[in-house]
Amino acid sequence: MNRPERRRFRTSGGDLSYIEAGEGPAVVLLHGFPSSSYLWRREIPLLAGRMRVIAPDLLGYGESDKPPEAPLSLAAHAGYVGELLSGLGVGSAALVGHDIGGGVAQLLATSGMATTLALVDPVAFGDWPTAGMRTVQATPRGRETKEMAERIVRLAFEVGMEHRAFLSPAELDVYVAPWIADPPALFRAARAMDGRGLEGVEANIAAHGLPVFVLWGEEDAFNPPSLAERLLEALPGATVALLPGCGHFVTEDAPTTTGPLIYEFLRRNHLGEARPQPAPAGPVQIYLERPPEGFGVEPDDD
Repeated sequence: MNRPERRRFRTSGGDLSYIEAGEGPAVVLLHGFPSSSYLWRREIPLLAGRMRVIAPDLLGYGESDKPPEAPLSLAAHAGYVGELLSGLGVGSAALVGHDIGGGVAQLLATSGMATTLALVDPVAFGDWPTAGMRTVQATPRGRETKEMAERIVRLAFEVGMEHRAFLSPAELDVYVAPWIADPPALFRAARAMDGRGLEGVEANIAAHGLPVFVLWGEEDAFNPPSLAERLLEALPGATVALLPGCGHFVTEDAPTTTGPLIYEFLRRNHLGEARPQPAPAGPVQIYLERPPEGFGVEPDDD
């Protein structure tokens, strides 16, 4: 497996920072609010054993540019990610999306570029933003401070996880850092969540006949698991898995379960394998608790 590398790509809205690792059929991992590609730090090395993994920080998030005037709607994010994939020569890919990243994945799927679709506690239909998010959106400009941004991000994970001890203070700091470096960016990202863009998308996805996997934490405090059942009804042939005792951030609440479930879905529906097969170079390496040493760190000249 190639060592994950962080790179940058210029889009019409600004530079996207992204991680790329592995070889094979492409799979794109899309995070949500208020996270970054760090959300997929365990899943990247797992999937990269068999696939070409591309995990961007959405524009306005993480290490990507945060231009004050760039549109950050779902449609805009889908456009930027589409530019990235086109620039990387990716014509089709499996799409995996969490939260608003799940909404972006749904929009990209309507373009016909998706081979498979995995949605993890996504925004769906018109049932967003949440009441809590509307409170964040109403924050006065004068209160867009580092302290307020940090408080909001920490609260999001406190409310959005059932097993908060699974996320170490150092790991939570990684999520917080980009926002305290540019506090107004957090509120721009929040205000861009307007609840629009997904009207009727499920019918378009169903018409494409895509294999769809929906994974949801049963205790999701932000996007209710009842949405999973609505997606199941709207997408014939979809598979839904509910994780008991898990909240919105299932990759953090169930790190030993989420990745293998996604991998198995992609193995069958993206790689087209009817039963488990060893990788050509040996067994697939699975890092369930922590990524390999040095993951996400730029290599030196040596």
